[in-house]
Amino acid sequence: MIVVNARFLSQEITGVQRYGMEISRALKKQNTLIQFVCPKNIIHKSLAEELGAIQIGNMTGHLWEQIELPAYLKSKKNPLLINLANTAPILYRNKISTIHDVAFEKFPKNYSWRFRLAYKKIIPIIIKSSKKIFTVSEFSKKEICTLYNIPPQSVEVAPNAASSIFIRNKGGNLNKKNYILSTSSLTYQKNFIGLINAFSILQDQECELYLVGSLNGNFASKELLNKITSNSRIKFLGRVTDSELVALYSEARAFVFPSFYEGFGIPPLEAQACGCPVICSNTASLPEVCDDSALYFDPYNIKDIAKKIDLLLSDQTISNELIVKGYDNIKRFSWEDSAVKFSPLINTHNTKL
Repeated sequence: MIVVNARFLSQEITGVQRYGMEISRALKKQNTLIQFVCPKNIIHKSLAEELGAIQIGNMTGHLWEQIELPAYLKSKKNPLLINLANTAPILYRNKISTIHDVAFEKFPKNYSWRFRLAYKKIIPIIIKSSKKIFTVSEFSKKEICTLYNIPPQSVEVAPNAASSIFIRNKGGNLNKKNYILSTSSLTYQKNFIGLINAFSILQDQECELYLVGSLNGNFASKELLNKITSNSRIKFLGRVTDSELVALYSEARAFVFPSFYEGFGIPPLEAQACGCPVICSNTASLPEVCDDSALYFDPYNIKDIAKKIDLLLSDQTISNELIVKGYDNIKRFSWEDSAVKFSPLINTHNTKL
């Protein structure tokens, strides 16, 4: 038996949870011996049913993961545990763990001091007590190996992908509306303040900016909210459903991703899958993920951001080329291919049983 830590079924969806969900779907198709285990407070009930997830214990959150999950595993003779969403039971040693990035070290102002302290303590322990570490890009692999002084062969890359729901709405390329779109959690590292400052100096003063995501309580988000409310051409949509996001991608003239730091960055792939040309930062993992299918800018240079947006909005040939290149780019990534990366360790474990 192989067990997947499906605590992500009790969490709101960000890129980390999306990864856990989609890799789990693919693993279930590839290996019938896998069991998915989660706490009682699941919020993604249809997916839990699809995976056949088993609810155990009475605790939730970290307590469930550190106390009740390992107790359950011990009762099942300590099977291999696959962790897909950054955290794992630290004292359980028969495990594979996925660390998506080290943003808590690079951009500490995004996180509470309690969160940073907890991650500073548990991530090194998880790395040392895991049979293998997985991550989502070569960029993140280098960051993890450098920060924790571990050899490259200890870390395997299993990338993200665009989920199957993200596909261009019929007629999407013909029915573009006069807005640019950006989506992510609206924290400092995502650089939405820089995007808004660039948006304010665009040549096209009729174009609108749609922002999708959730604000947290940090200072950067409060400043961001003030900038959003002071400009009538900016529409803050908050969280939206996947189907609503598909429509937004399909009808946008461009998708802009101004992040300073990404371990991977799923939204550009989602946009490309929906036929939306992408403009993004030239930093961190994004050149690795987007290759030659995006128009790049320096996220620390407001004028450069505005220049590249203006270029795309004013040149339909460039826009069309990026749409075609985007469709080609997303073919490089597959949840099924990434799930296969786990197979050698799973098969080795099954052989020993």
